[in-house]
Amino acid sequence: MSDFPTLRTQRLKLREITAADAPQLLAIHSDAQAMRWFGTDPFTELRQAEKLVETFAAWRKLPNPGVRWGIALHDSDALIGSCGLFKWNRSWRCCTLGYELAQQSWGQGYMHEALTSVLDWGFDHMALNRVEAQVHPDNAASLKSVQALGFEYEGHIREAGYWLGRYHDLLQYGLLRSDYQRPAP
Repeated sequence: MSDFPTLRTQRLKLREITAADAPQLLAIHSDAQAMRWFGTDPFTELRQAEKLVETFAAWRKLPNPGVRWGIALHDSDALIGSCGLFKWNRSWRCCTLGYELAQQSWGQGYMHEALTSVLDWGFDHMALNRVEAQVHPDNAASLKSVQALGFEYEGHIREAGYWLGRYHDLLQYGLLRSDYQRPAP
């Protein structure tokens, strides 16, 4: 993927995450409340956010690349979160969905809007047949989001994640191309 695929929705711009975004990523990823279900410990220093920017950029250079978009409102370039597709298995035509949103942006439908655009792009440009999502059983907002997007519950994965000093169970969800209901234009 040479040129980064910028996506636009009614209210959002999904764009490349750059080194200039590290302070905003730090603000999001250092918020313990916002990160409690994310799967990593909250950040404590800017270098961690800078390394995350490098990680997201490196995904695009892998044989089976992933894409992580920064989410910004149309009238601002400031990040309110990020989302993307990773762990792409080209031969199986599947990948995993990941996302996080700054706490002040919760409850406004931004993530649903962003993920709809990302799923459209993944099915169209990555030729995906399946997208997976793993969600913490106590993350009610994320469970609601994946279900609203059409993901189906597929199982309970015991102690699949480790963060904040303990193991966490995750719920496995999957969305097939044949089940995906694209929103009306």
